[in-house]
Amino acid sequence: MKPKLLYFVPQLFTLVMLLFAVSNSSAQSIVLNAPQPADNPNLPGNSPWSAICAGNAGFNEFYANITWAGTANGGNEFILELSDAAGNFASPVELGRVNDQNSNADFDMMFAIPTNTRGQGYKMRVRSTDPAKTSPTSSAYNMYYMDVTTNLNISELGNGVPPGSICATGPFTLQVDNIANPETYQYIWYRSGSELTGEKGHTLNVTQSGMYSAFIDYGPECTGSGNTDSNIVDVTIGSTGQGIFINPPSNTALCNGDTETLSINTTDSSWNYKWYKNGTLILGATNSSYIVNAASLGFEGDYQVEISSSSICTERSAAITITNADNFTVTRVNPANLVLLPTQTKTLSATTSANTPTYQWYRNGSLVSGATNASLDITQDGTYYVAVTQGGGACPGTIKNSEQTIVAIPASFEIVIAFDTPYTPCVSTSAVLNTQTINAVLSDGSKIDVTADLETSFTYQWKKDNTNVAGATSSSISLTSTMENGTYLVDGTLNSFIASSNALSATLLTNEAVTISSTSTIYCSASDTITISTATDLSNETFAWQKDGVDITTTDIELTVNTPGTYRLVLDKNGCSLPSNEITISPLDPDLISLNPAGDILFPEGTSKTVSASGGTAYRWYDANNIEISNSASITFTEPGTYILIASIDNCEVSKELNVAYLETFKVPNVITVNGDGINDQWILPNSYSNKSDVNVVIYNSNGEEIINEYNYKNNWPQSTTSFTKQNMVFYYKIKNDKEVLKQGTITVIR
Repeated sequence: MKPKLLYFVPQLFTLVMLLFAVSNSSAQSIVLNAPQPADNPNLPGNSPWSAICAGNAGFNEFYANITWAGTANGGNEFILELSDAAGNFASPVELGRVNDQNSNADFDMMFAIPTNTRGQGYKMRVRSTDPAKTSPTSSAYNMYYMDVTTNLNISELGNGVPPGSICATGPFTLQVDNIANPETYQYIWYRSGSELTGEKGHTLNVTQSGMYSAFIDYGPECTGSGNTDSNIVDVTIGSTGQGIFINPPSNTALCNGDTETLSINTTDSSWNYKWYKNGTLILGATNSSYIVNAASLGFEGDYQVEISSSSICTERSAAITITNADNFTVTRVNPANLVLLPTQTKTLSATTSANTPTYQWYRNGSLVSGATNASLDITQDGTYYVAVTQGGGACPGTIKNSEQTIVAIPASFEIVIAFDTPYTPCVSTSAVLNTQTINAVLSDGSKIDVTADLETSFTYQWKKDNTNVAGATSSSISLTSTMENGTYLVDGTLNSFIASSNALSATLLTNEAVTISSTSTIYCSASDTITISTATDLSNETFAWQKDGVDITTTDIELTVNTPGTYRLVLDKNGCSLPSNEITISPLDPDLISLNPAGDILFPEGTSKTVSASGGTAYRWYDANNIEISNSASITFTEPGTYILIASIDNCEVSKELNVAYLETFKVPNVITVNGDGINDQWILPNSYSNKSDVNVVIYNSNGEEIINEYNYKNNWPQSTTSFTKQNMVFYYKIKNDKEVLKQGTITVIR
């Protein structure tokens, strides 16, 4: 039977249970407690922190108290770890480690939080390395690294200028604009002093009038010391504005050299003016009118004017669209590169959007006589284009040239093949090769891409390892099997020209799957073993077992592991590695077992309380005498005491201690009135302390002398015969059991 790894809260009873559970193992064992906040010895008058506000004025030094019991090996290290903001330890952050505390069961460790720490659910835990143990997690804490501790600036989105007020006819957006990566923070927004619940982003859609401000949300403990209060923006929404517009221009379609003056319908000497083109401010355009000059490149667009002053809302007009009347198109129809074979004729053509166009073709920069149609038949090589002149419409006489066409007479051809689909050797299970480029090679050695012109004119024959592939006579070839692995090229034939392509090697991976499984995915201790195996027959295979991507020196068909890690099986298939699925063996996490309710169990005497466990595969409950009282997931308590749950997860065990106590229905009184009226004449204790054979009640007078020391206290002090020499006398009490003092305090007797 394998020894089990047990996690116990460090109480005397628990330590006895731990020693009993590992009595068959000679390995060292320790019990780790959840780390607790500690005071900073470098700060006078400091006390343990309840939240962390770091980064303010560069401060980032905190301490955690670590306690443990048992025996650690000489090379052991204690490692303090931090969860993410939700309390998860999937990727813990190391805060610090020490190797000189193996003989100190109670010490403080200094740490600093990472600069990206911001949230209200961070937890800590501590690990030991030898033996390997992990403590329970701490309570959740607010932790913030306040890297921004200066005032925010909020402005209208797209503006960046901090306004004192904004007057708008409808909704708009405010933004935080003066810190880097503002979207990585959470914010608290206010309107007229009231928090806008749920608004946490760095932008805010404003739909109501009011006084708006914001600051970074660093949690309830840290926000106040962040000093990130923003400017206040006074927003008024619903103003009707001045109703401005641009006077309709006489012409909105301009020819080269034309000008058009745009002007606002109404003006005021107190107003400021800004002109915009396509939503972008035109620098220097601050008059009530603006001249559009068609001689300027890119003059066409949407124009607007904006007015502002201290007495009106900022208002922008509707857009006036100015177009370029010369902006007709000339489009080449034929490919950019053409090959002209002996006795062959090629046709060039173009289309245009010009009004009543005329055409003139050119070869090598010289006019081709009589070539005045939209198309041209050619029998010579050279560089061709057509000039189109606009005859009618707004801007007659404008000339535009088409793109050039290069026509070549080839000396030979070159074919370039490539993978047509994403391909990785020994990863892809299929591939497609195709003729990517066909170049015409001229007599001077230069090359022209004629793929678009001639790809369908060639006939093809694919070869694998210099042997023709039967039926592979198209411009592409598909490979779907490892039997087709090899080196490929294609021969292309056009009239008397024969061209052979470059060669490409294709190495496909088999599409079969290899699956591994394990006897467990939870690692308990160094003496624990887990077996990983596969249903694939490995007797005739070349294979390797891997841990964390590194080969393990073994030829075993089944792999036995005793350390955490990520494991897989890799087969050698035709020179390619075929990996299996991965199995991650993780250390036992005691937090996998949860209790509902968690923490100490309290209920009124005479009633009961049910506690349910989850996360395990089996459960055993024990009382303080180590007697098993239940083996179900839930248990109902009716008596106080210390109980132990041992939960199984696969072949591992996790232990949790529960303290069950009666809920006190009234407190220990500190004043009694011995006036004989039958009301509060005697010191009455709760049922959890009175009439208990294991509870000792001791009362001292002001001189420290015992006047009562008894078990099974009967709620009968003082007796009627007890005398009190003063009007008000103070006594002291202790209520304890054989382990600890349960309660202590004073009793004032009023006569």
